[in-house]
Amino acid sequence: MLKKLLELGHLGQKTQAGFYKKVGRDVLRFDLEAEEYVPGGQKADEVYGRMLKKPAAERLRLLRAASGAQGQFLWAILRNSFHYAAVHLGQIADNARDVDLCLRWGFGMQQGPFELWQEAGWLDVAKMIQEDIDAGKALSRAPLPEWVFKGPVAEAGGVHTAQGSWSASANKFVARRALPVYAKQHFPEKLLGESLPDFKTAGKTLHEDDAIRLWTLDGEVLIASIKTKMHTISPDVCEGLNLAVELAEKDYAGVVIWSGDEPFSVGADLQAMLPAFMIAGVSAVEGAEHEMQQTMLRLRYANVPVVSAVRGMALGGGCELAVHCARRVAHMESYIGLVEVGVGLVPGAGGLTFIARRAAENAATSTGKDLLPFLTEGFTAAAQARVGASALESRKLGYLLHSDVIVPHKDELLFVAINEAKALANGGWRAPHKRLFPVAGRSGIATIKGSLVNMRDGGFISAHDFHIASLIAEVVCGGDVDAGTLVSEEYLMALERKAFCALIEHPKTQERILGMLNTGKPVRN
Repeated sequence: MLKKLLELGHLGQKTQAGFYKKVGRDVLRFDLEAEEYVPGGQKADEVYGRMLKKPAAERLRLLRAASGAQGQFLWAILRNSFHYAAVHLGQIADNARDVDLCLRWGFGMQQGPFELWQEAGWLDVAKMIQEDIDAGKALSRAPLPEWVFKGPVAEAGGVHTAQGSWSASANKFVARRALPVYAKQHFPEKLLGESLPDFKTAGKTLHEDDAIRLWTLDGEVLIASIKTKMHTISPDVCEGLNLAVELAEKDYAGVVIWSGDEPFSVGADLQAMLPAFMIAGVSAVEGAEHEMQQTMLRLRYANVPVVSAVRGMALGGGCELAVHCARRVAHMESYIGLVEVGVGLVPGAGGLTFIARRAAENAATSTGKDLLPFLTEGFTAAAQARVGASALESRKLGYLLHSDVIVPHKDELLFVAINEAKALANGGWRAPHKRLFPVAGRSGIATIKGSLVNMRDGGFISAHDFHIASLIAEVVCGGDVDAGTLVSEEYLMALERKAFCALIEHPKTQERILGMLNTGKPVRN
C-alpha cells in the first residue's frame, strides 16, 4: 500500500490525497487493487463502540479477545504504541511524563500511551503485550524492557507516581522540573498517578454550592469557579456571581472568573429554563433574562475590577459574561461568539447592548457622524452566529479588545488573570460611569433590513432567519427612535428581553431549541 501510494505521488494532505481523499463532503479511501479512490463503505460495528465506553482494563481485554477484524485492529494499534513507547523511552525522552504530555498536546490525545496502560493495570497489560510479541503478532519481536516487569515501576503499578515519572535512562522516578517559569502555573495539567494540587479543593473557600465556588489563593483576589455542566449560566450561577462582587467589594482587590477547565461557558442553561416556561409561560423566561442582565451590569459597574479568564468556548451567555467584565485574559485557543441565532433566539443577556455601546464608543473617536459603519461588523457577527476561531480572530470580531491579554499557555491563564486584577486595582481602578450613548435608530434599521430582504429573496436565509435578524437590527439600532437618540443600557436590554421572549414563543424557534437539545446540532427551518 505505502509503496503504491509513493509511486503515485499520493503523499497525504500536502498533495490532497493519501490513504484518504476528500471530494466535496465525501471522504474516499484508496483501494490497492483498483489503484483508485472508492467510497469508504460501512461504518464500524456498534459492538466496538460499546467496548470503547468501558473502563480501561475491561476495554483492552475485550478488544484483545475480539474475533472481528475491527477489534483486532484497535487492539493492535494500542498494543504497538505501548510496545514502541516502552522500548524506546530511554532514547526518546527524559521520562514517561514528557512522552504522554507530548502526545496530549501535539496530537490531541486525551491520554498518552503510558497513562492508558497504567490505568488499565500495568502488569496485566504488560503480560498481554509480551504474549503477543512472543506469538509474533506485534510489529517487532523486541521484548519489553526489564523495568516494565521488575523493580520500582512494577511495584508502583505504573510509570507515573506521586514522586515523579519513570526515567528509563536514569533508572529512577523523576520529579517535575522546578524552573522559574513553572511558578506561573498554579494548576499544571496532571497525568494519571501524579500528585499535584487540585483547583477544586485548593485555596480558601468563601462560599460553595452546586453551581459555583468562590475562593481565594492569595487572600487578595477572589476567584469565581462555575461548576455547572459545560459551565452554563443558571439563576444559581447569577446569584453566585453577584455574591462574588459583594464579597470582593468588602475585602478583596478584584474578582477573577475562572472555572479551571474548558469551556469558559456555553451560555444560558436552556434545559433549566424550559420547565419554568412550560409551567409559568414567557413571564418566567423574562424574569430569568432580567436577572442575567442585572448580573452582567453588576459585573460591569462593580467597584472592584472583574477579570474573565477565558479558555475554550465562550458562547452566547458565556460571551456576554466575558464582554461585561473590566478585562479579559484569553487563552489563544478561545472561541468567542454570540450563537443564539442557532437556536432561533437573539442574545438576551446584554450581548446586543454591548454591540450598540461599542459602536457608539468607536464612532465617538471618528470624525464621521454615521453610526451604521461601526455597527455593521457587530450586527453581522451576531446575526450570522460567527465565532472567533481563536483569540486573535475573536479580537477582530470585537469580543476581545486591544487592551485585553492573550495568553499562549493555558496553565498560565489563572496566574495572568490574577495579576491583571491586582494591576487594575493598584492602578486606581474606578468603575465606568453610567452614561447615555447614541443609536442608529429607525433609519439604521431600514438600511439593515434592506440588505436582509435581498438575502431572504435570494434564498440565502430562511424567512425565520430574516425575522430573527430583523429583531437583532431593531435592538442594536435602538428601536423606533430617531438616529442619534441617546439611550441607556437598561433601555436596550429591555428591547433584548422583548425580542427574546417573543421568539421563545415562536414555533420555529421551539423546533430549533428542541433539535439542539436532542441532537446537539442546529436545525435550519
